[in-house]
Amino acid sequence: MDYIKEFGFIEILLILTFIIFYLIYIVRLLRINSSISVSFKGVITKIIFRSTYFFLMIIALLGPSFGSSKKEIKVIGKDIMIAIDLSESMNANDIQPSRLEKIKFELKKIIDEFNSDRIGIIMFSNEAYIQCPLTYDKNALNLFIETLNTGLVPNSGTDFGPPLDLSLDKLLVDKIQKNDKSKIIILISDGEDFGENTYEIVDKIKESSIKLFTVGIGTAQGTRIILRNGLFKKDKDGKEVITKLNSTSLKKIANETKGKYFEISNQINQINGMIYEIKEIKGDLIDSKFMDVTKNKYFYFLFVALMLMSMDFLFNFKIIKI
Repeated sequence: MDYIKEFGFIEILLILTFIIFYLIYIVRLLRINSSISVSFKGVITKIIFRSTYFFLMIIALLGPSFGSSKKEIKVIGKDIMIAIDLSESMNANDIQPSRLEKIKFELKKIIDEFNSDRIGIIMFSNEAYIQCPLTYDKNALNLFIETLNTGLVPNSGTDFGPPLDLSLDKLLVDKIQKNDKSKIIILISDGEDFGENTYEIVDKIKESSIKLFTVGIGTAQGTRIILRNGLFKKDKDGKEVITKLNSTSLKKIANETKGKYFEISNQINQINGMIYEIKEIKGDLIDSKFMDVTKNKYFYFLFVALMLMSMDFLFNFKIIKI
């Protein structure tokens, strides 16, 4: 027989209290016995009787478990690849404190919401790289998110093709989940797609039944791009570059794959809407196993103890003889 709770301070205190009070009771009987005859046979019977139901209560308090039953545990989840644009325009501060910092904050919210799902991170500009492979480790994901900055990738334009292709490859190669409908790509950017083969990848995503959500961040008014040296970015003519949210490409590829486009600007934040949409997607059975489950059988011991206590009150043993 196993116990759910360990024998500890409370149980020791209760037993000591019981013993102390009974010793006081016996001492009083011995004093009474000097003048009035006391039946110690009755006293011993009482001690055995009361000790029995007292210790049954202690056992019930410890939570005795015996016997076992098999219970099927199913692990249901989704695979989510998040591709984040790290081009220099993501340093723009038309969204405070900056577009990238705002995205990092929202990503942590997404990770908290999907703590039973595997999430991976891809960073890109005109090329794409795995920042974090698909994992259940939320601490690792949060750490990788904190390290995201525009200096991690080459900056020579924005191309949606490489991150979509890499996301698709990682989701299809990993066969933990058999159902492609439980696999999701989230593409986050602030700009127009300058890639040449993006729609070839979009067609592959459409054929695979993988859901594609796109997120646009920025404002229509835009702002200047702050470089790492603290200066503002200029074009080849020496004019300061103004970066504005260009949602056309993001909306188009979302529509092509029957996904949805969401936006973060200085007026709206639709991340909660995207979280709701992802939660509506049915997860896939990742694993199923049978586990031994023991049950707390305290009530058997408690029931017997209460029965004995009732008998103690109902039937009196004659202790003092007059």
